[in-house]
Amino acid sequence: MVSFRLHFCFLVLFVVFLIPSHCLGHLCLPKKHIALFIFGDSFFDAGNNDYINTTTDAQANFGPYGETFFKYPSGRFSNGRLIPDFIAEFANLPFITPYLYPGYHRYTDGTNFASAGAGALVETNKGLVIDLNTQVHYFKKARRLLRKKLGDAEAKTLLARAVYLTSIGTNDYRVLFTSNSSTSQTYSPEKYVEFVIGNLTSAIKEIYKKGGRKFAIPNLVPLGCLPFSRALNPDTGACFQEMTALAKLHNEALSKVLQKLESQLHGFKYSIADSYSSLSESINNPQNMVSVEGRDLSKSTNCMCENISEYVFFDSIKVNQQFAELMWSGTPNIIGPYNLKALFEN
Repeated sequence: MVSFRLHFCFLVLFVVFLIPSHCLGHLCLPKKHIALFIFGDSFFDAGNNDYINTTTDAQANFGPYGETFFKYPSGRFSNGRLIPDFIAEFANLPFITPYLYPGYHRYTDGTNFASAGAGALVETNKGLVIDLNTQVHYFKKARRLLRKKLGDAEAKTLLARAVYLTSIGTNDYRVLFTSNSSTSQTYSPEKYVEFVIGNLTSAIKEIYKKGGRKFAIPNLVPLGCLPFSRALNPDTGACFQEMTALAKLHNEALSKVLQKLESQLHGFKYSIADSYSSLSESINNPQNMVSVEGRDLSKSTNCMCENISEYVFFDSIKVNQQFAELMWSGTPNIIGPYNLKALFEN
């Protein structure tokens, strides 16, 4: 018995010294630990909208959401996991907890600020969501708690090594066609996109100012071809070209501004995933879309029903796992200048 205990203690000590680690305040983390901070809309919201005063359209706390993975509605607009959940798994992180989850303050893994329905513009779904500017404000509050818990030097290291994942813009363009907004008559498409990109740029710069260095932003999918957009053409179900045109303008401007920031801001690194081309391929050639589990994704419509594995869309907007994998380890023709794996490792 004594011999067994000695061997067991030796084994524990061996494992402890074998795994490189560093201590942040009183917390000891793996040496290569990288936090993940998430901003955005329903593509990334893991449940923050459950804790704000909003409408049921902006919440996913009822079935059939969550039914195939969590087995309960988790606040995610999906039958299971969202893109950030897969990214966290690939990065050996736990699921990143919503910032507004009661009692949660363990920001050494990161946190999720995303809010379904949110936009880069404060006016987008105002009063019903957590807009991007407010999400950045929450990030600053989390940063202050990290500095208090870890000390300035260690908090600075954690924030500089962290990855900042953002999905924003869809709702800014969606509201132009689904509300009584007169904005589309007031501004040209180019000017409106300039406002959206301007607010996103300001948010990135503010996060950079507070210590962030590594940013991952998928570009917008062909918005006019999402099921909710096709519903705007009830007779034909055709893609809504005006919305797709805005997505194209947005993506061109986003690419340019990220290149500009890279040249202006020391240590700034970014990853931009070409979600537009990826989803266009699955819509135009659905017979080529097969998930990693070998399931046929040849139906490019949406389905909130039992045979969900046969469909690209679960609800009127979301696709998740196949894009998460492209973002994590995709080649330069689909994501660059870094993929997420490289961004976490650099």
